[in-house]
Amino acid sequence: MREKTLPSTKRMQSPARLLIIAGSDSGGGAGIQADIKTATVLGAYAMTAVTAVTVQDTRGVHGVYPIPPKVVADQVAHVLDDIGADAIKTGMIVSADTVEAVSKALARHPSVPLVVDTVMTAKGGTALLDDAGVEAVRQLLFPRAALVTPNAPEAARLTGLPVETPEDLLNAAQALHATGVRAVLAKGGHLAGDTVTDVLVEAGGIHIFRTRRIDNPSTHGTGCTLATAIAASLAQGFALEDAVVRARSFVHEAIRTGLPFGRGTGPLNHLHAIAPYQE
Repeated sequence: MREKTLPSTKRMQSPARLLIIAGSDSGGGAGIQADIKTATVLGAYAMTAVTAVTVQDTRGVHGVYPIPPKVVADQVAHVLDDIGADAIKTGMIVSADTVEAVSKALARHPSVPLVVDTVMTAKGGTALLDDAGVEAVRQLLFPRAALVTPNAPEAARLTGLPVETPEDLLNAAQALHATGVRAVLAKGGHLAGDTVTDVLVEAGGIHIFRTRRIDNPSTHGTGCTLATAIAASLAQGFALEDAVVRARSFVHEAIRTGLPFGRGTGPLNHLHAIAPYQE
């Protein structure tokens, strides 16, 4: 595997616009809060449509309070109609009804790249999307997505295949791609081993990314952060593979410098690239 160099952010007259459709994490480690931090640090302008308010800390999710689907759709529609977006990222979308409402709101903007982070379960195991919601995401969002980013358990749920090894991860990514998904980044952080392997399958081929696992328990928000970093990079004009490289590098450093907050799984250090927080 060849070594890849990290692309530099392109100079722009104004920041690229990223619309994030996801739930709020009161602990700040994941969800909308992590998304805004990531986009901002990477130089993109973050806008949001909040799908749910969660009661959450480092120990887990203690409550989920969905926003009415029409309110979610109205947030999306008004932001896109007034400000516009260079990319869109979805995270936790709560229910099939909300997925349908979001899909309709996005239909007027088919050319804006969409990154779908297939959030189904919180890190602590709390279910965040039922089977009907998963099927709605598959039917309504996957066909227009520029990229879908399932982790290993999500890839297994979406394909019905066992995903326990990097080879399984590749098989699942290829199976998803074969259903018509434009590009799939299957993430191997949940798999055992000292090396984390992610697999990108797109029309241009298969790309394997390997990183040595970091021994740091502060990993809350990893999936949200990675998907948002990719979406921000796409908004800024990066090619997909380069966007993944940049996002993985950002997340790797955010885990390495992860914050020991709380009594559970601590958050990433999204601010590691800002001068006061650099080592």
